[in-house]
Amino acid sequence: MSWQTYVDDHLMCDIDGSGQHLSSAAITGLDGTVWAQSTKFPQFKPEEMKGICNEFDNPGTLAPTGLFLGAAKYMVLQGEAGAVIRGKKGAGGICIKKTGQAMVFGLYDEPVAPGQCNMVVERLGDYLVDQGM
Repeated sequence: MSWQTYVDDHLMCDIDGSGQHLSSAAITGLDGTVWAQSTKFPQFKPEEMKGICNEFDNPGTLAPTGLFLGAAKYMVLQGEAGAVIRGKKGAGGICIKKTGQAMVFGLYDEPVAPGQCNMVVERLGDYLVDQGM
C-alpha cells in the first residue's frame, strides 16, 4: 500500500460514518520529509518541523511558545510524552503521532471533535508501530 493511500483512505476517511473528515493530513519521515499528504496540508517551514521533532525528544519544549505548522500557531495540550503531540487553535486543532520511522499528522476544524481526530491519527500511528514502521 502506498503512503498516499494511507493518507487518503485512513486519515481523510469518513469518521465513524458521520460524514465528517479531517481538514488535512500527512505522513512525514522523522526528518520532516513528506511521504504523503492531503491537498490542503499546510506548507511548513523546516524550523517548524525541527520544533515538532524536538518536542518528541524533549517533551514540554513547545508549551511556552506554541506549536507552529504552516505559520499557524497551536496551543500545545497534554499528549503522550515522546509519542503524541496535541494542539488547539480556535475551534480546530492538530494531533501528531510519532512512530519508529514517521510522524502522522491530522488537522481538524469544527464539527470534528478533538477526540475524533486523535482516534483517527493515533489508530493509524499504532498500526504503523505494530508493522515496525
